[in-house]
Amino acid sequence: MADYHFVYKDVEGASTQWDDIQRKLGNLPPKPPAFKPPSFAPAPDSDALPKDKSWIDDKTEQELEDLEDDPDLDDDRFLVEYRKKRLAEIREAVKVQKYGSLIPISGSDFVREVSQAPPEVWVVVILYKDGIQECGVLMQCLDELAAKYPATKFVKIISTDCIPNYPDRNLPTLLVYNNGAVKANYVGLHSFGRRCTPEGVALVLCQSDPVLNDGQSGGDESRKAVIDGVRKRFIEKVVRDHEDDDDGSSSD
Repeated sequence: MADYHFVYKDVEGASTQWDDIQRKLGNLPPKPPAFKPPSFAPAPDSDALPKDKSWIDDKTEQELEDLEDDPDLDDDRFLVEYRKKRLAEIREAVKVQKYGSLIPISGSDFVREVSQAPPEVWVVVILYKDGIQECGVLMQCLDELAAKYPATKFVKIISTDCIPNYPDRNLPTLLVYNNGAVKANYVGLHSFGRRCTPEGVALVLCQSDPVLNDGQSGGDESRKAVIDGVRKRFIEKVVRDHEDDDDGSSSD
């Protein structure tokens, strides 16, 4: 006759009275907690989220165009108008010429690259010569500014290629052009303060004209924001240098 064995299992987490007594006496390990599945949370529905200004800001040009016939926007006049405004800003930013580096030019390039630059573009020209330390210092500053303000054109040209017999004692020289005319010129490194820094050069360039352009927008508010930012960074740089000087003096 076959031998049948049955194994009875209690509900998971259940415990007998005997087991409870043994646990109190320390003869059995503590009862493991009963399994509890994590609570279900449905994935957020992006279409159900509230639509506001930031929702529009996150859209690309193509996505903004696709929203033109979106029925969800028809009841919100602000979002309709803001979509149009944001789309116009994106398209305008694409039109802005971007440079982003200190561009080397020759004497034969000068008229085309500088004098005939588009009227909305400010051109900063450095006259330099290799081997002159002060020229290297100023060009490092201009390299940084060119990357930060890509809608302003920065070019460099060997001084005698631009102006025959131009004296080395006047180097570096910075010329600022707009609409084919010279708007400002700065002779020598001392024109940019005791310590020539990108912040100091930026402040000098923006003293009277909106030379620096970050390419975000061409409006007056944008230009004011750029100038305010230049002044703020210059002040922060001066404060940091002053603090570093104090730390150096105290360590001595």
